[in-house]
Amino acid sequence: MKKILAIALVALIALSSAFAGGNSESAGGDGIYSGVELNMWSMWNAAEPQGQILQKAADAFEEETGCRVNIEFRGRDISTIINTALQGEEAIDIFEEDYTRIGQQYAPYCYDLTEMAAAAGYENNSYALFNNMSKEWAGFLCSITEQPNMGGIFYDKAKFEAAGITETPTTWAEFLDVCQKLVDAGFQPLALDSTYADFNFGYHLDRYIGEATTRELSLNGGWSENPGVIAAANDIIDFVNSGYLASGAPDEYPASQNKIGFENVAMVVCADYVTAEVNNNTGAGIDWGVFNYPTVPVEEGGNGSTASYAGTNSLAISSYCENPQAAFDFIMTLVTGEIDQERADLVPQIPADPNNTCTSLDGAVETLSASDSSLTWTMGLNANGDLRTMIKDVVIQLFEGRFATGEEFAAALDALY
Repeated sequence: MKKILAIALVALIALSSAFAGGNSESAGGDGIYSGVELNMWSMWNAAEPQGQILQKAADAFEEETGCRVNIEFRGRDISTIINTALQGEEAIDIFEEDYTRIGQQYAPYCYDLTEMAAAAGYENNSYALFNNMSKEWAGFLCSITEQPNMGGIFYDKAKFEAAGITETPTTWAEFLDVCQKLVDAGFQPLALDSTYADFNFGYHLDRYIGEATTRELSLNGGWSENPGVIAAANDIIDFVNSGYLASGAPDEYPASQNKIGFENVAMVVCADYVTAEVNNNTGAGIDWGVFNYPTVPVEEGGNGSTASYAGTNSLAISSYCENPQAAFDFIMTLVTGEIDQERADLVPQIPADPNNTCTSLDGAVETLSASDSSLTWTMGLNANGDLRTMIKDVVIQLFEGRFATGEEFAAALDALY
């Protein structure tokens, strides 16, 4: 590992000279950052795999550069204390947190990473959708992706192979063809627990009207006046009538998703944690694949959206950090190369660097790389806190087959206002 890090740091040394100038980052000695100390607040505990890998990376970075990284393992409670700590300029150079909170809440206390990332060619070692969202929220690149998670359609690769399905679908029409092939081969296409009904339909609504419009309708009503809502609902009605939902769906969580392990169900729309849940609940040891929720092309009445639900735990540098280049260089060793691959294998998780391999979930890297924007959970359907539960109940009824037309479904939603 030392050899690999040494090779990587040749580029970092050259990069550092462009940014460090005469400050303490060019401290001399045996390493380019000899005498520099960085303080990092981690969201993990030292005994967890993530914490162990962090410490291993810090030790290697110190040996190669002379920079000591002191890691404080704060655990999940970091989200309750980091904002106040940054405001008070506590001794924090690097911290881990959810990238949404970093971009929307902590950005004023974060260092602008745009120039350093550009100089390092970071765009070639990262996912555009996370970078784009960070810049949209903060006005600059305020965080570096460390531990991505994603939504999509997760499937049992063995069942796809048994049905003769060799390519994953990208459009709704192709997805329906896949469902029919599964039925013909004796499989039930899609699991659905009522817990995730709004997430499932939110994805489909996005393919017609987008998240912003869905959020507006959730807040103010007017569902019946939007043709995209009716078209999306009609798609689901046809889907249910075609027999593509698993028996009993929408079911009580986690009964339906567990049927992928216990029975002959092939797919589920969810986030990537569903793979571990099903495997742990059923002991099935499923070899999982994933693909992005299919698009509805413009020529077929949709909006062509390929956006994906995604999130990530990310790394940020405090705005008052005295050695930002050293901090950035350490972060790069965490999210690229050998350390990133080791974490992806051990945790397991999706790698932060799309050039690495996701050994636990086939198609995860490709799905994230293909998306240029990120959707929030339920894609705006739950924006109305007062009506959230009732809207979800109507969506569950849609999957239960209680509406004959999309117009009936839209009218039921409008009746809530």
